[in-house]
Amino acid sequence: QVQLVESGGGLVQPGESLILSCTASGGDLRINSMAWYRQAPGKQREMVASMYSSGIILYGDSVEGRFTISGDIGKNLAYLQIDSLNPEDTAVYYCQFKSGYGDYWGQGTQVTVSS
Repeated sequence: QVQLVESGGGLVQPGESLILSCTASGGDLRINSMAWYRQAPGKQREMVASMYSSGIILYGDSVEGRFTISGDIGKNLAYLQIDSLNPEDTAVYYCQFKSGYGDYWGQGTQVTVSS
């Protein structure tokens, strides 16, 4: 059974940086793309960054240049670096892997930005 696991979340102060990680196990996923989403309390889940096997990288409109996605699609590894964190970044962050077999989601990791 395929399982995605995120890590790296926690409580951080405004202005700090954070790196989230996501790894998959349990099968040969043959991933085509990896993406990070977030969902803040009372809001819809939104895409913040995505990376494709073609090399294309896209960022969500709300990212403002502070987010950097990286990883190794062949090794089922994804990272999301967030700089200059502010309270509006508080949310549960999810990774998503897409392959020809379907979409896979992690359970999410909580990021809370507060002084």
